[in-house]
Amino acid sequence: MTENAPRLFAIGDIHGYADALDTLLRRLDLDPERDALVFLGDYINRGPDSRVVLERLVALEREVRDTVFLEGNHERALLDYARTGDLDLLHLLRSMGVEATLASYGDSPVRSLNNLSFLPPEHRDLLERLQPFHRRDGYLFVHAGVVPGQAAEDSDPEDLQTARSLFLASDPEPGETVVFGHTSFATPLVAPGRIGLDTGRYKGNLLTALELPAVVFHHV
Repeated sequence: MTENAPRLFAIGDIHGYADALDTLLRRLDLDPERDALVFLGDYINRGPDSRVVLERLVALEREVRDTVFLEGNHERALLDYARTGDLDLLHLLRSMGVEATLASYGDSPVRSLNNLSFLPPEHRDLLERLQPFHRRDGYLFVHAGVVPGQAAEDSDPEDLQTARSLFLASDPEPGETVVFGHTSFATPLVAPGRIGLDTGRYKGNLLTALELPAVVFHHV
């Protein structure tokens, strides 16, 4: 690869671990005018600093010209609950560790999930603009996976955020490598047509970035 050629970094599930994100970003030594960032979703819940993570992402969008944020199932559940008030979604959010997110916003009450009043406007705006997938240079970036035989463009966003067993058990589509998070592995999964980047930071393991086109992994 040509020295100083543009690089793309895909970053796996952060889950409220701002210190790990900050350390990882320093190690990447980004060129904000040339390099690109793709975040795979699940920025909030479980970890202690969801508010700080979203602050970092808002700042990065201003600093790094080419930045893409995908939607994870944790963000989708939060937005869907605020939209519908479905109590099943509230139970789901609690199982996802949403109390840690509320605590990071000054111990905001659970009732503030109803209208997302605990979120500053720029944080809410970021969450509402998250993308279901991103395709570039022979790679499909998605939070969880794809339904076998179904193009990302034709998929329900919920499937892209929750696909797991069928996706992992199926043969990859030719000509494209899916880069995904959601399913945690002790180390990055590298298989024909698949690269998994959720290395379980919320379990006390690593936060991982993939550097392309070199296919080099960075961990903290």
